[in-house]
Amino acid sequence: MKLKIKKELLLDGLNKVSKALSTKNLVPVLAGIKFDLTEKGLILTASDNDITIQVFLDKTEEMEIEKEGSIIIQGKYILDIVRKLPDEFINIEVIDELKITIYTDNSEFNLNGINKSEYPSIHLDLSKNPLILDSKAFRSIISQTSFASSNDESRPILTGINFKILGTSMECNSTDSYRLARRLLTLNTAVEENYNIVIPSKNLLEFLKIMNDEEDHMELHIFNNKVLIKYQNILFQSRLISGTYPNTANLLPDEFMLAIKVNVSDLYNVIDRASILTSDKEKNIVTFEIDGNKLFVRSSSAEIGRVEEKMTIEKDNPENLKISFVAKYMMEALKSFEDEQVEISFVGEVKPIILKSSKDEGLTQLVLPIRTY
Repeated sequence: MKLKIKKELLLDGLNKVSKALSTKNLVPVLAGIKFDLTEKGLILTASDNDITIQVFLDKTEEMEIEKEGSIIIQGKYILDIVRKLPDEFINIEVIDELKITIYTDNSEFNLNGINKSEYPSIHLDLSKNPLILDSKAFRSIISQTSFASSNDESRPILTGINFKILGTSMECNSTDSYRLARRLLTLNTAVEENYNIVIPSKNLLEFLKIMNDEEDHMELHIFNNKVLIKYQNILFQSRLISGTYPNTANLLPDEFMLAIKVNVSDLYNVIDRASILTSDKEKNIVTFEIDGNKLFVRSSSAEIGRVEEKMTIEKDNPENLKISFVAKYMMEALKSFEDEQVEISFVGEVKPIILKSSKDEGLTQLVLPIRTY
């Protein structure tokens, strides 16, 4: 294998696939990046058995292919070398099948490679009828739901985002039992098959890191135990979480005793300040008291002190209410809205709090209250 390639092109590809490099090193070869050089271009592959990322760098004037071939190079070292070399072009040559020379006009590195036959067999299959999605909408779905999934591996099913796809309707849910994030999306084309899958949230967040801001479409190829996302020159494959996702529809109330409208960033900042006086950021409890057209936001700590903030609100009836919740959960829910205003609906002091956007009907956030007596 012999290749001359523009540094920026190679570094971009390496940065993307490196998100799938194994850090645990249970299988040493998975700490490596597989290079496959063909007459059409360079294919980079990395996997940790949970996710697999493959990037195809098309042959252009930024790449000269002298000799095709395959090799596995230690991911950490090739990344550091390419990142720190100052030259515009980098040469990579494999000598005696396992010796790799990386050189420029002024630098030369010699690395030991790993034979391609040692790399596990990876099948990046494409289905006949993929789901076509707008990449901007997909990015929003992940960022608006993933934070509500659980980090507790004792209930693996809750560590993912549940995608229910039926006809032209896609419903995405995420919950950790204390809150719920739901996003609905109408698809341009109806799917031929119905799907109900759970994708690990942490894997989808890794995918967000390799997306760019260009508006584009992407393909979702769904199988029994895995999902493959085809986006630009990237193939991103993740395992699915097996099991039945809880029915979250019955958590959302149909009737409310009171609804208020507030500015998202103003309320976020008020809760943020109210949560300063706490020794435990994870479990800081904040109380809302709605009295007339005023919302009082209070927080107290026996060791530190107390804080009270107030703001003017719009509400739909004269009812008053007092309710407490975990500040972090409410702040993360508020952060997911892209609009200026949010409508917060209450059923009672110990019933779920529902947040909805004034404009985007597809996004719903639910936060469970805390009993303080």
